[in-house]
Amino acid sequence: MKQIPFVKYQGAGNDFILIDQRETSYLEKTQTAAIQQLCDRRFGIGADGLMLLEQADGFDFRMVYFNADGKEGSMCGNGGRCIVAFAHQLGIVSQTCRFIAVDGPHEALVKTPHYIELKMQDVRHIEVGEDHFVLDTGSPHYIEFVSNIDEIDVFKAGRSIRYNDRFSQEGINVNFVEIQAEKSLRIATYERGVENETLACGTGVTAAAIAHHLKTKDPKQSTIALQAKGGDLEVRLEENDGQYTNIWLCGPADFVFEGKINL
Repeated sequence: MKQIPFVKYQGAGNDFILIDQRETSYLEKTQTAAIQQLCDRRFGIGADGLMLLEQADGFDFRMVYFNADGKEGSMCGNGGRCIVAFAHQLGIVSQTCRFIAVDGPHEALVKTPHYIELKMQDVRHIEVGEDHFVLDTGSPHYIEFVSNIDEIDVFKAGRSIRYNDRFSQEGINVNFVEIQAEKSLRIATYERGVENETLACGTGVTAAAIAHHLKTKDPKQSTIALQAKGGDLEVRLEENDGQYTNIWLCGPADFVFEGKINL
């Protein structure tokens, strides 16, 4: 039996287990069942995902992310902000940070120990459908704009899209977005890998902001406020001929608790 030290962080209600593996290897990528158990809210610590913080040449650290199903996942925006906050707590970074994740290098700014700004990858390909947008912001996302988000059964409607004929094999995250009068957005997300609604999704918030900007074609709106069910987030972006660069996901990243668990 191995004792694993961990910390728990949450960003707008998106919660994660973080493990410092710079000196000691506690978990291997192949330990799917163990990671799934740690993320289980009844039989483990409980989280939307788990991250390993590892050494990486030329970077402050490497972020290795697993979904709650125990499988290594694509980029997680709120997870990225939380692991930066963790690295700051460990003394690895100060106000600026550069790390490597599954989708490539990322920069981050520690505005305060509890507020992190994360630079996302550029987005150059966006599918525009009759009633939806599909784009990849480090993870693939389906965006549907709705008139009243409170009337949507996010689990049922999201699951039906995630498991339809087109997306069932690779999976996709499904986001329902409501535009409010003040041009801010409300968002609800069904996440693949978690296979349930989550209180927030960083790459989903980023995708929704881009889809909204493309939909409204408002060149003056370079900062978009979004209200997820777990808290408020903000996206800054630049657009040129339908391509998006200099994208920053900004919001809270808070320490919840720490402990040790036997595995």
